[in-house]
Formats: sequence, structure tokens, C-alpha cells
Amino acid sequence: MSRIARRFAELRDQGRTALIPFVTAGDPTPAVTVPLMHSLVAAGADLIELGVPFSDPIADGPVIQRATERALAQGVSLRRVLEMVQGFRKDDDQTPVILMGYLNPIEIMGDAAFAGAARAAGVDGALVVDLPPEEGSPLVAALGSQGLDLVSLVAPTSTEARMARIAAAATGFIYYVSVKGVTGVGQIDMQEVADKLAAIRRHTALPVGVGFGIKDAGTAAQVASVADAVIVGSALVRIVESLAASPEAIPAAVGDFLGGLRLAIDGASLHDQAG
Repeated sequence: MSRIARRFAELRDQGRTALIPFVTAGDPTPAVTVPLMHSLVAAGADLIELGVPFSDPIADGPVIQRATERALAQGVSLRRVLEMVQGFRKDDDQTPVILMGYLNPIEIMGDAAFAGAARAAGVDGALVVDLPPEEGSPLVAALGSQGLDLVSLVAPTSTEARMARIAAAATGFIYYVSVKGVTGVGQIDMQEVADKLAAIRRHTALPVGVGFGIKDAGTAAQVASVADAVIVGSALVRIVESLAASPEAIPAAVGDFLGGLRLAIDGASLHDQAG
């Protein structure tokens, strides 16, 4: 059983919803990333999504785009991100780590080489934003040969047929994008999210996480009442950006914010169990 599957199984047995924070590797400096990852875990993260900086993002809003630019200016590449994961693994061999990014850096490295390097570094899976299921078979096979998952995105505009096709290719968990547009913008329509999650679950037994548009504890609690995982990114990256000139303060500040989300999510989960 993979670390991702094991973690979701543990959470299911506990009646708890996963909290998955996203941060951009190397932002604002490479030295911050590993301490920040440990701070996320200490604050209650169940899995970590680590963004791989890429020069031409299509799904990221302004906040994460600026984070990527800061990281690229520091020379952060896919290989350096893998080194960061390896550094994190020296003290944490339990928390699943998913790389989130775009296909081009993987294609440059090669599917098999990437999968092997990712496994050696301690990565558990990848979420490749611009890889449609029709073209994903080679990477799915390469990752699968190393015991790694390929997490897939479902959009608010996805049809039933499209959801079925995406679900058939996905492993690890499904990431439902709760708002139309890019990260960090838009308001969540909870009824629409609940309806969409019910539709996705008709096609898969995998856990379903919800991301995009989760900005505070209240929204996180609402999402936790219907999802298997709450995924938060731009709200954390915004804190990183505000402290870019004082990077030593970033792990504690981000951890404090995430801890508030953890309390809200656990409160929602306990309420659902009581109900």
C-alpha cells in the first residue's frame, strides 16, 4: 500500500478529513522549503503538495505565479525540488508528498527517469496539470512501475463521461477544482461542490479532495463536511509572499494559519459524525 493510500485509510478509520497544503518549492529561497514542509506537518498537514516552478503556468493565479517567479529566479528546477524532498525525508518518512506542476519539465527528464528519481527522493505521486488522460498512459505506467500515484483533476465543467474517463486513469486521489478559473480567485458554491462530488463518486472509490477558493477556516470547514480532503494553496503562498524579506519567519507564520484550518476541519468532521 502506498503512503497516500495508507494515509487516507488511516483518516477514514478515524473519521477525519485530510488537510493538504500546497506551497511552491524554493519560494522565496530554497533554504526555506524543507523547514516549511516540517512546519506544515507539525500544524496538522496530512499530505503535502509541493509545487514545481514552471515558467508558463496555465492553472495558477497571480499569487502562485509570483511564487513561481521567485523560485525560478533562485534557480529552482525539477531536480532541485527532488533534492528538497530528499532532505525532508531525512526526518519524515511518513507524510505523503505529491509534486504538483506541468508536463514540460517531466518530458525533458523523461517519464522513466522522472519516476525513478522521484521514487528515490521519496515522492509519492504527481499531479500534472496539463496532462489529459488521453495522453497520460506512458507517465501512468512509469509512475506505477515505481509504486507512485498520478493524481487527476476534475473541473466544474467536466461531464459525466469526462469524469468517468479521468477516474479510470487516476490513482491516489481525485482533485476536484471547486471554482472555474485559476487558483486564488472565485467563491465556492457549496451546493455545486456537493453535487459534483456525488457525481465523481459514482465513477471512483478513490478519495476526492477539493481545492481552489479555500481561503479561510470557515470555507475549509464547509468543504470538510463533503470532501475527503481540503486542499489549500494560495492562502498559504500569500503569507509566504508577505514575509519574503524575512524568510526565517515563514514556517511559523504559515504553520499558525494552517493550524487554524486544522481545528476547523476537525470540528466539521466531528460534527458530521455526531449528526
